Amino acid sequence: MEDVARSKRQPTPGDMIRSLAVILIPVLIIMAIGTRSLGDHPVTVIDYKPVLAKARAEAPYPVLAPVNLPEQWRATRVSWLKVGDPGLNGAPSGRNQWQLGFLAPNDIYVELVQGDLHTDEMVKAQTRDGLPDGESSVNDTRWQRLVTNDDRTRALVSSTSAVTTIVVGDTSYAALESYAATLRTD
Repeated sequence: MEDVARSKRQPTPGDMIRSLAVILIPVLIIMAIGTRSLGDHPVTVIDYKPVLAKARAEAPYPVLAPVNLPEQWRATRVSWLKVGDPGLNGAPSGRNQWQLGFLAPNDIYVELVQGDLHTDEMVKAQTRDGLPDGESSVNDTRWQRLVTNDDRTRALVSSTSAVTTIVVGDTSYAALESYAATLRTD
């Protein structure tokens, strides 16, 4: 047995390079294919103003929307649900809820959400169970800052007796505050 163990040759640096190539080449091919497919999904820009008009006519609270955003901001999602209207999952909405999402010029998604009932659930869902992280003040409105456990998503939350408003995105508080400063009810 000792002769068999001695007769095995030691791996050379060339053997290690060949083994590494056998592993890395398929990984690099998969990464190249996966990365290329990301560009295959063009952004669909929507006109949110008709839904905004409907929300403002029907909502029991003042509905916010940005004013004078630069052209590079692209609206990509809008939704207005009255209490009882079916949501995306088909379940009836538990609140009057307004949602408006934009892609910022740096392709970061920023969303505005407003709702009037069961707002604790709404805040948890929209902020991904965000944790308190201080306060901001924008246009004389105090906003609670929330951040996710992974430090990826930040949110600003403002509540009154009539409505809870959330501005959320995977960006800095300064960027969210700049967006919040554009929000108006007219």
